[in-house]
Amino acid sequence: MNAATVAELTNVNVALGQQEVLKGLSLTLSPGQFVALLGSNGSGKTTLVRALLGLLTLGSGEIRLFGTPLNRFKEWRRIGYVPQRFGATSGVPATVEEVVLTGRISVARRMRGFSSTDRQAALKALEAMGLADVRKRRVSHLSGGQQQRVLIARALVNEPDFLLLDEPVSSVDLENQELFAQTLERLSDSKASVLLVAHALGAMETLVDRTVVLDQGRVAYDGPPSAEFQDDHAHHHPPGVLHTGGLPRER
Repeated sequence: MNAATVAELTNVNVALGQQEVLKGLSLTLSPGQFVALLGSNGSGKTTLVRALLGLLTLGSGEIRLFGTPLNRFKEWRRIGYVPQRFGATSGVPATVEEVVLTGRISVARRMRGFSSTDRQAALKALEAMGLADVRKRRVSHLSGGQQQRVLIARALVNEPDFLLLDEPVSSVDLENQELFAQTLERLSDSKASVLLVAHALGAMETLVDRTVVLDQGRVAYDGPPSAEFQDDHAHHHPPGVLHTGGLPRER
């Protein structure tokens, strides 16, 4: 295992109930990579992300973040996460700024509340997502697309070294997708790593330098971005065939 890597999954198996979702999956992510994680519904994309975050129990295998076994990893400020939906938080009487500030909890001084540095970081993240003018509004009063941008700002507030994005712009209009893409480009320039789960890459397509396609809980393709996978990405390959760099070989 190499501490220079961002994330390593080795022979990871994860079951949800009686269904095995990830099946002996191995994957390594390196610093500065922008990886698009593609696959049909049910292929295991969201399960992989949740496993990386320690939200699911592994049946077997190992995950390391920045060289540290997941069960001993403590530097969560280095990781930003954007889920698919805003979830229950949208019903909480919190302002946009308050929600984004929750992303600073891991670095805020205990018992002293948020500092001016924390608030400046929150404002910077809100400006990056075009939300500074609504920062005092309740999140529950925003549109679905605006709420999703709040989640993105919360994930960006610590300028993370590793950003996990689970279909982050599915309800965001094209203009703000482009704004988000510009923000991700700046992150990528600073050597941050990005794992993007997506059905369509849209404005982020030019940022991707590696594509990983899941099929039935296994890696079906891992290589340079390929137009073959941009639209109907996981439907081309029958189970049991692994594609690496575009060259198929039997598992």
